[in-house]
Amino acid sequence: MNIESSLKSAIKQALSALFQVEEDVVLQPTKSDFEGNYTYVVFPLVKQLRKSPADIANAIGEYLKTNTTHIKSYNVVQGFLNLVLADDVWFDTLNGILADANFGTLPKNNQSVMVEYSSPNTNKPLHLGHLRNNFLGFSVSRILEANGYNVVKTCLVNDRGVHICKSMWAYQQFGNGETPESSGLKGDHLAGKYYVIFDKHYKTEIEALVQGGMSEEEAKKNAPAIKAVQEMLIKWEQGDEETVALWRKMNDWVFAGFNETYKKIGVSFDKTYYESNTYLLGKDIVEEGLSKGIFFKKENGSVWIDLKEEGLDEKLVLRADGTSVYITQDLGTTDLKFHDFNNDKSIWVVGNEQDYHFQVLFAIMKKLGRSYADGCYHLSYGMVDLPSGKMKSREGTVVDADDLVAEMIETAEVTTRERGKIDDFDKEEADALFQMIALGALKYFLLKVEPKKKMLFNPAESIDFQGNTGPFIQYTHARICSILRKAASQGISVDAQVKNVAIEKAETDLIFVLSEYPAALAKAGNEYAPSVIANYTYELAKTFNQFYAEISIMNETDADKKQFRLALIKSVSETIRKATALLGIDVPNRM
Repeated sequence: MNIESSLKSAIKQALSALFQVEEDVVLQPTKSDFEGNYTYVVFPLVKQLRKSPADIANAIGEYLKTNTTHIKSYNVVQGFLNLVLADDVWFDTLNGILADANFGTLPKNNQSVMVEYSSPNTNKPLHLGHLRNNFLGFSVSRILEANGYNVVKTCLVNDRGVHICKSMWAYQQFGNGETPESSGLKGDHLAGKYYVIFDKHYKTEIEALVQGGMSEEEAKKNAPAIKAVQEMLIKWEQGDEETVALWRKMNDWVFAGFNETYKKIGVSFDKTYYESNTYLLGKDIVEEGLSKGIFFKKENGSVWIDLKEEGLDEKLVLRADGTSVYITQDLGTTDLKFHDFNNDKSIWVVGNEQDYHFQVLFAIMKKLGRSYADGCYHLSYGMVDLPSGKMKSREGTVVDADDLVAEMIETAEVTTRERGKIDDFDKEEADALFQMIALGALKYFLLKVEPKKKMLFNPAESIDFQGNTGPFIQYTHARICSILRKAASQGISVDAQVKNVAIEKAETDLIFVLSEYPAALAKAGNEYAPSVIANYTYELAKTFNQFYAEISIMNETDADKKQFRLALIKSVSETIRKATALLGIDVPNRM
């Protein structure tokens, strides 16, 4: 049974019978200071019923106790009706969970959604900011699947443009034929190396021009390196063989590097789009907008849209020379994605520095009458900073994703060995555990914070085995598995249903949190928020550990009580495994 929905129905019935009132019922968990499981706040009824809060609450409480089997007792604190559930409710709830093989997975809703994430540039390797993006996108995809959606995971690779040509030009000038094989660098790291080299060389040229009397703004435009890069982009767009060959070679290096990283961090895509294939698509949409009077031309021939009525501004959609801008490409790519998959919803996982861009994109799509416009959503997330400050790719001050993962694995190994509980692990099993703990720590730390919030990443804090961390949850799962193995070794199998026994508060607390999983899943799906699942899982693990500190399992002499507790903790372990899987986190059976 669903405790909350059953209780809401019972309270609605009480309101109708006692006061002839039809009201939406909102429940909240009872605060730990008071006795109870759920609390119903009656203050909103006071004015309507012209009764005191205490009188209303007592009348409802007495009705529920007399007319339903849900309530063992109740207490009233001012306008708060605190309800203590009957023991039968807990057993019915646990048995319902045990009997439901799909507990926590909602039925198919016949709707499809596309989640686009990662969006790397092929001039640098993935960094810490990309990790938050990838983990968010992948987790949201899994959460939506569990909510009944058909999900398509996509990635748009930014593989062309001035920034890509910067790495290409620097490699052409200073590379001396270096390759990933000759340098011992992953291909994406090699391209990133030359992006940094370009920036240093470019700044040197700017300084020289400024010292020669040119303003800094003019120097930035006239530095030989930037002019050479702009010429290289023109050659690429014209299909110059030498330029395109260099572009293909360096991009292939980068793609190989990306794929290695994606595999390491456990992220994948169903479809990858490339900007080099899509950047021209929006020009036909610009013509369509002009013909419909949605866009307008200025005297210099550039094309714009006026979005002042939408609270935005005028926006350029095509330059005077006919070349596209970023929004032009996105118009075309958005149409292409809908043509390919016909999704009911589309979600872009992109940092909050692009908030305005997506407001403009969605507003234009609505003005153009696109059927999918209302289903477009920008999952905006805050930047990830470090104790040392903000990261900058062009200056080489980013925290590289590969280096960070390697460092986390190393830290996980040191921390785990210090605990001294893996002496019987062989090397392969130990290495797999270190990687599992490292990625669990990293993913959990980046996902437990609401997406919109800017965050500070602390590697040492993330890998702690105590507190609100991935390793704490992983260790909790391993602890439960250890108990279940011990039971199996004694020939005790876990029954599919449990009998009513004398029940302790620590047990009802655990069933209560366990039963909240479907609600947490639905909330996470509605809000596109893995943080809801992360913090629910921590609450479940924490409540189990409180239960474990108070309640004996294997030393219990009453066979029915032992069965009840084993079935309960088995459900907890399965729910932890399901929930962490939605975050892209694996949990070990022992550690």
